[in-house]
Amino acid sequence: MPRNTRPLRLAPITAMTGSLALTGSLTACDGGSAASDTKAVTVYSADGLKGENGDGWYDQVFKDFEKRTGIKVKYVEGGSGEMVQRAVRERTNPQADVLVTLPPFIQQADGKGLLQKYAPEGSGQVDAADKAADTTWTSVVKNYFGFVYDKKELKQAPTTWNELLGGTYKNRIQYSTPGVAGDGTAVLIKAIHDFGGKDAALAYLKKLQSNNVGPSASTGKLAPKVDKGELLVANGDVQMNYAQSKAMPNLGIWFPRATGQAADAAEKPTTFALPYAAGLVVNAPHSENGKKLLDFMLSAEAQQEVGKTGGFSARTDVESTDADAVALTRLMHGVEIFQPDWADIDKNLTSYVEDWKSATGS
Repeated sequence: MPRNTRPLRLAPITAMTGSLALTGSLTACDGGSAASDTKAVTVYSADGLKGENGDGWYDQVFKDFEKRTGIKVKYVEGGSGEMVQRAVRERTNPQADVLVTLPPFIQQADGKGLLQKYAPEGSGQVDAADKAADTTWTSVVKNYFGFVYDKKELKQAPTTWNELLGGTYKNRIQYSTPGVAGDGTAVLIKAIHDFGGKDAALAYLKKLQSNNVGPSASTGKLAPKVDKGELLVANGDVQMNYAQSKAMPNLGIWFPRATGQAADAAEKPTTFALPYAAGLVVNAPHSENGKKLLDFMLSAEAQQEVGKTGGFSARTDVESTDADAVALTRLMHGVEIFQPDWADIDKNLTSYVEDWKSATGS
């Protein structure tokens, strides 16, 4: 489930800086380059865990991992679907060691035979719903789908889907593209759940088009537009948006109520888990290094850092009590968590997206 399709970035993470330095383009990992350095590990990942200012979870974890092991992390970022497709193209000459995507694209990668079985140390403390039964992938950061709004202009968050159809939101709403962006696909998944089926969800999203600015391949680029007042509402997810809100004072996070009926005030807002899930790539050039990185990502030490960047530990035995953890717990209070049928979504995603395109004219 891709979060965006911003240009791919390949960068070594050094122990001294822990920051990204642009060292390559789309073809940076092509050919035999990945296998040339035995003290390296290459990660293909959806965005959201790498900070814009070197303050993301990846920044800290990769820096600590390199210091501990001497293994350099080479990082390639793009949408979840984009990363899966790249791994498919490279199947005969794999360049990635570790693949990190959002659902349902981690299931898609598994279904395409891209992931090998490996149970990282600490994965026994991850809920069964957040990992593959056959150990081909496991969540490393738990996360939830959500929306953002402009706190300065709206004063308070919307509460229902139907509010977004009002004139206040004319050309002030945007959500990322289902099938391209992970959080955009999540809009469709949540709408299908909340409206009780695909047809009702698509009928609503068709109406929403009159207020929608248009498609966006990138979810990460929407929050700054909301903070600046260019948009009033956009989609996102808790981990990414909470981290962004520290530098974007006008950004608020909210969750629409299920049916969108304004009269039903007792109805709870809903969301679902949208974790960052990681797997070891089949025939990875540095499989042993990939295993070490996965072990480290699920270590109690690394998991303790998750809350500082807006995420939730994937391990049930790691609990943060700092200010960020308290704020995140408060944010999720009263929100009903539902469990999508990921097997159905993985099987029918293409048709769901095509139906969305037809309904919205996108």
